[in-house]
Amino acid sequence: MKQLKDILYKVSIESVVGNPVIEINALRFNSKSVEVNDVFIAINGSVVDGHKYVESAIESGAKVIVCEVLPSKINEKIVYVQVKDTSVALAIMAANYFENPSSKLRLVGVTGTNGKTTIATLLYQLFKNAGYKVGLLSTVKVMIDNVEFPATHTTPDSITINYYLDEMNAAGCDFCFMEVSSHGIDQNRTLGLSFEGGIFTNLSHDHLDYHDTFAEYRDVKKRFFDQLPKTAFVLTNADDKNGMVMLQNTAAKKQTYALKSIADYQAKILENQLSGLLLKINNQEVWTKLIGNFNAYNVLAIYATAELLGLESQEILRQLSVLESVSGRFQYIVSNTGITAIIDYAHTPDALKNVLETINSIRTKNEELITVVGCGGDRDKTKRPKMGHIASDLSTKVVFTSDNPRTEEPQDIIDDIEKGVDAQNFKKTLSISDRKQAIKSACQMANAGDIILIAGKGHETYQDVKGVRSDFDDLKIVTELLNQLDK
Repeated sequence: MKQLKDILYKVSIESVVGNPVIEINALRFNSKSVEVNDVFIAINGSVVDGHKYVESAIESGAKVIVCEVLPSKINEKIVYVQVKDTSVALAIMAANYFENPSSKLRLVGVTGTNGKTTIATLLYQLFKNAGYKVGLLSTVKVMIDNVEFPATHTTPDSITINYYLDEMNAAGCDFCFMEVSSHGIDQNRTLGLSFEGGIFTNLSHDHLDYHDTFAEYRDVKKRFFDQLPKTAFVLTNADDKNGMVMLQNTAAKKQTYALKSIADYQAKILENQLSGLLLKINNQEVWTKLIGNFNAYNVLAIYATAELLGLESQEILRQLSVLESVSGRFQYIVSNTGITAIIDYAHTPDALKNVLETINSIRTKNEELITVVGCGGDRDKTKRPKMGHIASDLSTKVVFTSDNPRTEEPQDIIDDIEKGVDAQNFKKTLSISDRKQAIKSACQMANAGDIILIAGKGHETYQDVKGVRSDFDDLKIVTELLNQLDK
């Protein structure tokens, strides 16, 4: 049991009704999970206001209510703590509850539109290979040294983050690499954490279903760096037009990386092949199995971060050469008939453009580049025509299909995508709402030497249609279909 007064340390409190010198069980922000002696924090979210469930939480046994507005009816058996922002209070209380686990390891956050998962995951790989115990909080999975847990969000809620960090402490982890999403920053999930470093990858069109404008999206990302202490470092992509913006108000040590600009860490692409990249990083050559210009940035960020965390340059270069690609990030297979299928999570216009330009820079142009792509339902609709334009402009053939349509009609999403297709490109497009059929058609269209890009879902192993999740793995499906064609 924990003392409430200790859990409230550093929380900005407006008023308290009742005696805070009591023992409590656990922190909850979902009234359905409340048990006896728990603290219920009423989060005023974008969809649901937790204040509506205060009475329900009390009925389930909550002893303490943390809220922004005190209820009109006060229960004398309950302690009420009024705060200005319950999401901020939750973050600080969660860190206190688990005795500030982030301060006991070296935590690095990665934010930006694209590249977060690759950089965080490969930093985890690199430091593991170098002999350290390491944690990972990513879109794909959570790792506590060698033990894997499924991920539910890019940046989990504050309680979950601190729980996993506490488990990493118990496992003796030295480092943790963590994806930091704009949603997580905006909802204060990373407040109360002690970061040793923050990495900015890039910024492009995404999440405008959540953020009203691109400027708001940018400023939310920037807030993460604004909150870093002077003891931390910031590593930013100087080639991105918003890279230097991230440094404007930070107290942290400023470091830059770039392929085109003058920077603290610079790289040059010497060779770019389907088998990997040959890079020169700060005048030292290294071969990596990762592919494409966008991965050159990722590798450079990984190198710089590892050096900033104290690894020696030659050790980092050795480790970079053995890193394996991340699940659903430019994963490829080659069938017995010579057809190459590439699976990538590219679900933003910029990410799709990067992947297609990378493939086009590698291929001979004598083969077809067939792209299978869709857009998620109940998400930013403004990017759909842009995705359609990019896919049709940079591919020789395109099959528009479903991604995770969620509650929307798949054909309505495809209609939005098709609005971005230029007149001269319509003849090379095809629409098949059933994603498996779309992939099958792409396989049937392909001949030896051709390349199929299946974009949008990457590592995901499900498809969400009308609120129902069913098994769906792009890599597994295309592998089965190509094997059938081989026979």
